[in-house]
Amino acid sequence: MATRIVLYTGKGGVGKTSVAAATARRIAAGGARVLVVSTDPAHSLADVLDAEVGADPTPVAPGLEALQLNDRAELTRHWSAVRDWASRTLVGRGVDRISAEELSVPPGLEELLSLLRLVELRDAGDHDVIVVDCAPTAETLRLLSFPDLAHWWLTRIVPRQEDLLGTVRPLARAVLDITLPDKTVLDELARMMESLLAMRALFVDREHVSMRLVTTADRVVIEESRRTYTALGLHGVATDAVIVNRLFPDDVGPYFAGWRDRQQEQLGGIEDAFAPLPILQAPFFDREVVGAQALDRLADALYGGVRPEDVLHVGLSRELEIDEDGARLRIAVPLADREDVALRRAGDELVVEVGGRRRAVLLPPAIAHYRPTGASLRDGVLDVTLRPPAPPESA
Repeated sequence: MATRIVLYTGKGGVGKTSVAAATARRIAAGGARVLVVSTDPAHSLADVLDAEVGADPTPVAPGLEALQLNDRAELTRHWSAVRDWASRTLVGRGVDRISAEELSVPPGLEELLSLLRLVELRDAGDHDVIVVDCAPTAETLRLLSFPDLAHWWLTRIVPRQEDLLGTVRPLARAVLDITLPDKTVLDELARMMESLLAMRALFVDREHVSMRLVTTADRVVIEESRRTYTALGLHGVATDAVIVNRLFPDDVGPYFAGWRDRQQEQLGGIEDAFAPLPILQAPFFDREVVGAQALDRLADALYGGVRPEDVLHVGLSRELEIDEDGARLRIAVPLADREDVALRRAGDELVVEVGGRRRAVLLPPAIAHYRPTGASLRDGVLDVTLRPPAPPESA
């Protein structure tokens, strides 16, 4: 049986680590072998679980192990040869050794290498379910774009690396006074790129892998979650639920009544924006969500009548494809008739109206200026074609 992977991401501070830990405890209580993994550099998983969590799977409850990925350890495993070569080259060019060591590691690389560990954990088959507390949304989305670079490298550079090195090495030594990487360095790069492609395959495995967005009912946080949802669709990553955390209960008293009213208004917008994804809700508890009892209380609020290990939404909800000619957006609009559907642009959003209900789709910046040029409705899926505006005719 293939390992089920459930990933949680969201803006920093929305409680995604607590949600991931509560989910893992709930699934383990049902008898599954569960691993909860944190790739978040904040390293708060141990604090939330109120338990020691190491760089290897550590038992924290019956059927449940926890793992805090160690960025430095993953860097040593995947990048040591490249780092040594880059450091030597920089020192040879006059950079001090400490600065050279820092410059030899590109920004974001440590977090990226931590994500590669997920492929190994899945392939090991030691757990039925892996629950992942991802880095905040902006970092997670940036890392998801790396496999495209890996594909370019493996198809264009790796097959020709010997020819390229043979041609360029004498010139580099004579003119640039640098030493080009040897085969060991390039082989390490190629292995990492292959691992990136495997990670890409993991993230787009819609049968076994789901992303869940954790948000609060605050406008700024919701807007980031919407952008994340669009970007995940662009990368082919399936989102199967939205978690709305820290909702004020009815009996908050007059001081927080205004906050609660605004949250309820925003909650209606969340349901419209993310439909047909299930929206799971959790209240703002009267104490910090730390430790087994508090995490189980959070799980009870979130998953009443729901098995968190299941795929909570099956089928197309929203999918965006971009090629050199334009873009194609597919949106699930079940039970809609053709005459009920209308499209219009509003700033960088594509507004879809179906049967009197409106849904605004935030377009990625790269195609925010595109215009809809055609649309069709078939089998409950609205298929919209977008093209860049035609260049102005010269006089």
